[in-house]
Amino acid sequence: MSLAAPLEEGGLLLVGEDRLSRFDPGSGKVEKLCDFESDNPVTRSNDARIDRHGSLWLSSMGKSAERNAGSLYRLHRGELSRLRSGLTIPNAICFAENGEFAWFTDTVTGVVMRWALDSDGWPQGEPQPWADFFASQGNPDGAVMDSEGCLWLALWGAGQVVRLDHDGEIIGRVELPVSQPSCPAFAGPDLKTLYITTAQEGFSPEQLAQEPTAGSLYVVETGIKGLAELPLRLV
Repeated sequence: MSLAAPLEEGGLLLVGEDRLSRFDPGSGKVEKLCDFESDNPVTRSNDARIDRHGSLWLSSMGKSAERNAGSLYRLHRGELSRLRSGLTIPNAICFAENGEFAWFTDTVTGVVMRWALDSDGWPQGEPQPWADFFASQGNPDGAVMDSEGCLWLALWGAGQVVRLDHDGEIIGRVELPVSQPSCPAFAGPDLKTLYITTAQEGFSPEQLAQEPTAGSLYVVETGIKGLAELPLRLV
């Protein structure tokens, strides 16, 4: 599962491998909302986040990271639209607090893109390169915004989460004892606690011995408040 998002009317929307479903935590009932590339056995869901209009952006990718197999979508008021195709590992979906921009990356390119949005949250023109990690150690993976308009980005393979300013420049860094951080998220009563998921994908026994806590959840007190996310609106 890629995301469990609170619904405006209550309950959760679950982004599964090939479908979107409503989940009622009280009764445990799961109801399919719609299929998501269910006719394509090559792909699965990957990244997802709610935008500033209460709509869901989500991505697909090949189950074996097949080149150009992935796409980027928006679920707006219950209607699913494809925004972009030909992506390999789409990640880092984030939004400016005022709804002016969206960010995403195709991890294999090493470049985080920024996309201008209209007043209803739809992309305008072509996305533009914003932060380039192609020549750096690590590849851009999951990301989250803070309340100061900065983007926190996991660098897969580099063991770091970096904080990027409005111009895409690194202004902060969290070093981890494992090499594969996958996504940061702000939580806690004041949204000042950063949780970081990590992985051990493709590790040999020797790598596991070197990184025994790979795959663990890390917690960092940043002193910086995260950006509260909106519930999903289906109508």
